[in-house]
Amino acid sequence: MLNFVYDNKTTIIFGKGTQHEAGNLLKPFGKKVLLHYGSGSIRRSGLYDAVTASLKAAGVEYEELGGVQPNPTLPLVYEGIRLCREHGLGMILAVGGGSVIDSAKAIALGVPHAGDVWDLYLSKKQPQADPLPVATVLTIPAAGSESSPNTVITNEETRRKLGYGSPQLRPVFSIINPELFFTLPHHQMANGVSDMMSHIFERYFTKTLHTDLSDGLCEATLRTIMRNARILNGNLHDYDAWAEIAFSGNIAHNNLLGVGREQDWGCHAMEHELSALYHVDHGAGLAVVTPAWMKYVSPKHREMFVQFAVNVMGAEGSFREPGALIREGISRLERFYRELGLPATMEELGIQPRDFPLMAEQAISVRGPIGGLEKLDARDVEAIYRLACKDALPD
Repeated sequence: MLNFVYDNKTTIIFGKGTQHEAGNLLKPFGKKVLLHYGSGSIRRSGLYDAVTASLKAAGVEYEELGGVQPNPTLPLVYEGIRLCREHGLGMILAVGGGSVIDSAKAIALGVPHAGDVWDLYLSKKQPQADPLPVATVLTIPAAGSESSPNTVITNEETRRKLGYGSPQLRPVFSIINPELFFTLPHHQMANGVSDMMSHIFERYFTKTLHTDLSDGLCEATLRTIMRNARILNGNLHDYDAWAEIAFSGNIAHNNLLGVGREQDWGCHAMEHELSALYHVDHGAGLAVVTPAWMKYVSPKHREMFVQFAVNVMGAEGSFREPGALIREGISRLERFYRELGLPATMEELGIQPRDFPLMAEQAISVRGPIGGLEKLDARDVEAIYRLACKDALPD
């Protein structure tokens, strides 16, 4: 196990009716906030009225900025920075899923920053000034951004999608009411499950030894996600299943599962190029890239993938035939994704092979070779993209 420091300042307020507490929870942090959200869904569901009534009752003034789209983009971030500066707003309340929260974090980062906030995403330098505090009301359990120190933004002009991380970006509190997820369409549930599972995979697959506790936590959380996703597959109004999924998604990305171990993040880097160029749903892209990555790197890391196949996917067989166990484990994961209606190939995503070389070069352009379990250069990334094509799949 590696040395580590773990510090998570985010207070989680979990359960039924908790969205009505937003105003009182915000009050100690300041009287003027930016209310940041996505489309009209929070108005149709009544969540907008509940949150704004709570703010007014607590005497919290607010300016609004809606319109966040999946794979949030820079222009709206710049508008949020302008609003905060112009109106003297001292905090951001993000009401939405990972895209809204990521956008809120980018705004929080940019308000005190002297230059272009995008430069921080390029350089990965830590902020020189304290970002504004962020709080959230979660509407989609998926990204784990409600208690993570990370944010991902797309620059449509340069067609780049980049992540950034700083401990200062962890929200001060996050409200998670599983009742708010009842109105989500099925595909958003499926994409969210894929995303949170990938957050665990990026931490689980490691060369670091003596990580028994975090291995077990990763495996238990993955099994919990799959078990309850199957329940939601037939009933999107099951409160208890959503509660398990939401709690698992939070743990998946607050980095508790990743401490003391080298992490990977190769699949996320590869998928970001798909969604930057083709605007595919992040979870859908991960469902295509992840099994292909497993097939490509597992021959060099058989012990880790046998452990995954047996402990997570429930594969059975002889340990003297590790290759067969690994293939069965990956196959079971692919079948699970199919159960949820997720895509399996680049063709289903509409990705053109002619763009593979460009996306592969872009994936390694910021920090060089990607991955922790296995370092991947552009040739490796392109090979994984091709392995995710229909013609590469077994009959």
